[in-house]
Amino acid sequence: MSKLGAKENIGRTAKIAGKVIAEGNFLENYREIKKVCLNWGADLFGAADISSLKGGFAVSPEVIAPLNNAVCLGAQTSRQVLSEIQTHPTKLYFHHYRTINMFLDQLALRLSNYIQNLGFKSLPIPASQIVDWQKQTAHLSHKHIGYLAGLGWIGRNNLLVNKRLGSHFRLVTVLTDMPLKLDKPSKEDCGNCRSCMVVCPVKAIKEKKEDFDHLGCFALLKDFQKQRLAEQFICGICIKACRGKSSSDKL
Repeated sequence: MSKLGAKENIGRTAKIAGKVIAEGNFLENYREIKKVCLNWGADLFGAADISSLKGGFAVSPEVIAPLNNAVCLGAQTSRQVLSEIQTHPTKLYFHHYRTINMFLDQLALRLSNYIQNLGFKSLPIPASQIVDWQKQTAHLSHKHIGYLAGLGWIGRNNLLVNKRLGSHFRLVTVLTDMPLKLDKPSKEDCGNCRSCMVVCPVKAIKEKKEDFDHLGCFALLKDFQKQRLAEQFICGICIKACRGKSSSDKL
């Protein structure tokens, strides 16, 4: 039988790297997975029930049917790299953006294999892979899963905002059926901060996040790409401006 095998019995356990993982021990499972992810270099970690979101995923329904939990991981961006951005994305930022995405993909693969070796199902979702270029959508929304996983709130800039890091991070997600303690969504918001509104070149960012001008933002990204300032639709201006509320909070 495999380390956990078919999971008929709640009390069944598996041992890996000297640690015991119990199917019924949600909190211990969460703590162990979080520990290994932080040791591997993740800056943010959260777990969420994503069963209510699966209808909008661009992944085979049969594949994700048993996967109702998600582990969302974040890696912070370099503030020095962001500091170079003024009116457009820089070559350095574009390289940094790709490097972080590759790191997150490797992190997700490593976690997925770790979970799979424990006898559970897991599916790593690419950090940045467009599946519908017309709608500019990916397999799923990492930021909405990050919100459910307690990593922050959706800000005026239409991005996930973490209290400690602001929007200075990228995300990746691993879907799984592994029983985990689930984090709660943040109840915070941007408050009186309007830094992103001030710097947006096309004024796409509004007072109410629901009024975000997606078309105006995307038009700017296409213009940046047309000017060969970046090989992907990225900007970084509002990300640079969103520094978070605190630099001392724990993960």
